[in-house]
Amino acid sequence: MKSILVVGLGRFGTHLAAQLNRRGHQVMGIDKNEDRVNETMRYLTDAQIGDSTNEDLLAALEVSSFDVCFVTIGKNFQSSLETTSMLKELGAPFVVSRASCDAQEKFLLRNGADEVLYPEKQLAKWSAIKYGSKNLLDYIVVDEDTAIFEVAVPLLWIGHSVGKIDVRKKHSINIIAIKQNGKLSGPVMPDTVLSKDMTLLVMGDYKSVSKCFHL
Repeated sequence: MKSILVVGLGRFGTHLAAQLNRRGHQVMGIDKNEDRVNETMRYLTDAQIGDSTNEDLLAALEVSSFDVCFVTIGKNFQSSLETTSMLKELGAPFVVSRASCDAQEKFLLRNGADEVLYPEKQLAKWSAIKYGSKNLLDYIVVDEDTAIFEVAVPLLWIGHSVGKIDVRKKHSINIIAIKQNGKLSGPVMPDTVLSKDMTLLVMGDYKSVSKCFHL
């Protein structure tokens, strides 16, 4: 369980708070709009109504005690930039800020953000890969070059063992888990035999995975 601060309780901030709450984290929210705070309270451990560009307000929160501080202010980039900068100056250990264009991403990184969320860009990339590919069920980005892909078992692999297929040596791809009937099965072993009711969770770069699975 982590202690997390969410600054900005618009749609994105509210969804973020809800997901963090669902995972058992302690979440504090800040927004200058009282209605937004009240609407989000069911997901929050604590809340503060106020302007996050007020240094005294942030200082009183002892932001250095939070494991992660999210800045999810959507419409006022100046406020987002100032809040990000002040959080780092006040000792926040890890700040994640939201951007809505490339220029904002660069400014936030230069002014204290440890990482930047760019929802529209990230979702567009995810959608292009998922819905522009065949046989791809889902994928999770690991870094700029690597992702975890959920793919159907190719017909030619059915009835063969993981060791015999040896995709790691042939394609530089790792099979890290197997789903059977929608649930994760036991550990992947060389003698695990693949069947048509399985899907594979494989890790590798998109080019290699795409070539191997004809995405």
